[in-house]
Amino acid sequence: MEQAKPFCITKRQVWEAYKRVKANKGAAGVDGQTLKEFEQDLEGNLYKLWNRLASGSYFPPPVLRVEIPKGDGRMRPLGIPTVADRIAQTVVKQYLEPELEKHFHPDSYGYRPGKSALEAVGMARKRCWQSDWVLDLDIKGFFDNLDHELTMRAVRTHTEESWVLLYIERWLKAPIELQDGSRQWPEKGTPQGGVATPPTMLQNLV
Repeated sequence: MEQAKPFCITKRQVWEAYKRVKANKGAAGVDGQTLKEFEQDLEGNLYKLWNRLASGSYFPPPVLRVEIPKGDGRMRPLGIPTVADRIAQTVVKQYLEPELEKHFHPDSYGYRPGKSALEAVGMARKRCWQSDWVLDLDIKGFFDNLDHELTMRAVRTHTEESWVLLYIERWLKAPIELQDGSRQWPEKGTPQGGVATPPTMLQNLV
C-alpha cells in the first residue's frame, strides 16, 4: 500500500501544469535543460517532481539571472527558472489564481488569464475620446525591493493551504545565479520572469 503524502497535490495537477509550461515554451534555467530534453524522460521527470511536491521535499533550484534590454536603452534583470521549477510554480499558480482573480480590478490587464496587452491598448484608445489627460506612474525598483514578510502576509489573506504557502516562501528565498556563476541569496525582492512570483501573479495584492 502506497504511503499517503503530506500534501494533497495530484499527478493530474502536475500534468496540467506541464501542458501550460509546454505551451509557453521558454529558455533553459541553471541546469541547462531545455523543455525538449525534459521530455526525453517525461513520465519519470513529472513523477519525481510530483513526489517531491506532494511530500514537502521540493526545494527550488537557483534562478538564472540574465539581462535584457529595455526600450530606453537600459537593461532589465530577468529570472529564468528551470523547466521543472516552472512546472512546480504553475501547479501553485493554477491552484491560487482563481481566488486571486476575484480581487483584481477590471482595468488590470497585466498577466491576467483571458486578458491581453492588445485589450489594454484598445481600452486606452477608447478612453482617449473620453478624457484629454493621462496619468502615468511607476514605482522604481518595486520588485527588487519587495518585502518577503509583507508578501507572505498578503498571500495568507487569500489562502491557508500549507503547501502553497510553503513553496511560495521557498521561491522568494531561492538563490539567484548570475551569468558569471556566482550566487546571491536574496533577503528582499523577487526575480521577474517566474510563473508564481509577484510580478506575474501577486502584483495587485501586495
